[in-house]
Amino acid sequence: MYRTAKIAAVTILIVTGLHATGARVYGQSADVVIQWNRLAQAQYGPGASAIQRTLAILHIAMFDAINSIERSYTPYRLDLQASAAASKEAAAAQAGHDVLSAIFPAQQATYDAAAILEWRKDDGWPATITPDPTYVLPPFPGLWQPTPPANSLATFTFYPRVVPFALVTSTQFLPAPPPTLISSQYATDFNETKRVGSVLSETNGDRTAEQTLKSQVFAGVNTAIGFQQVWNIVAATVAESQGLSLIDTARLFALLNASMHDGLQTSFTSKFTYGLWRPITAIRRAAEDLNADTEADPTWTPLLTTPPYPSYAGNASCIGAVSARALQLGFGRDDLPFSVTFPRTGGFADVTWTFNGFDDLAVQQARSRIYGGIHYQFDSNASRSACPKVAEWTFTHYMRPLE
Repeated sequence: MYRTAKIAAVTILIVTGLHATGARVYGQSADVVIQWNRLAQAQYGPGASAIQRTLAILHIAMFDAINSIERSYTPYRLDLQASAAASKEAAAAQAGHDVLSAIFPAQQATYDAAAILEWRKDDGWPATITPDPTYVLPPFPGLWQPTPPANSLATFTFYPRVVPFALVTSTQFLPAPPPTLISSQYATDFNETKRVGSVLSETNGDRTAEQTLKSQVFAGVNTAIGFQQVWNIVAATVAESQGLSLIDTARLFALLNASMHDGLQTSFTSKFTYGLWRPITAIRRAAEDLNADTEADPTWTPLLTTPPYPSYAGNASCIGAVSARALQLGFGRDDLPFSVTFPRTGGFADVTWTFNGFDDLAVQQARSRIYGGIHYQFDSNASRSACPKVAEWTFTHYMRPLE
């Protein structure tokens, strides 16, 4: 993965198909798409949600550029006209250069902004993501409140108003409301998170060391990659192992990243629609929830630091569910085992885990948030129900095969 690569220099290498060593990287292969994907990932650390917008723009632009020559599918956004004799690899690399140079102007000398960039210029994503002082809920039982240790105001409140990449509206697949505080489902999932998600749960024998490690690694704790990077790495790994063509690799990455963006928008919209309190607040204030099956613990602390926005539905669960469904649709199957290596930081050893298929990874990522103490199981269930529909919508409405 490129950690300090400069876009202008790497553009030359990718356009010519040469690695810095001089070795051939691709000929008529899909490597050009994967190279630009890796370069884009290298601009972000774990947990940087803005990566999703960048990757969606990048891969839609690359797909439309390649498809303008090959003409195998309906265009995602632009019906471009290009000579059939033109180089598909060069077209893809130029599109990748245009997108990343526009988003990261400090890392290039000149660029020609593409029409895809014009489309997304005023899409509602701010230049910087900051806490929103206007999102304040009354301190009633069940409603989100800032959480320790930072007690930050909510972030990402803009996301429901962003222009989707594929969906009609951000509420198109909005999950149903969460269970009420007095319900048995709420109590069951509350008590599970309280038991297995505490910072002390492993010591108490309620969470295994492996579950602790996966919660931390998936969350990017002392880890160099986050959820979005992981799914793009999986897509590249399986695409290479299956020998996907250039156009089908471009289509796969466009499907994955557009779906992931709109899936994450769906879960964020749910969060700010329902405003449910996080487990740390719920457990410390359980005496107020009128549920006889919950009990307060004023000092309870989760394993992971709670993100600064409401609980329902789960973002990580949504990213996993929508990504797994996108890759299932892209490859036409789920039973494709793969391994992912997670590079660790801070002196921790890298870890490699093998998964039986896309949904296996998605389920484990979703459960990791319960073991991390920052979600309830019903948060994850809601996302696993709603978010695959985003990928299905994108798959059936964009980049369709031509007869």
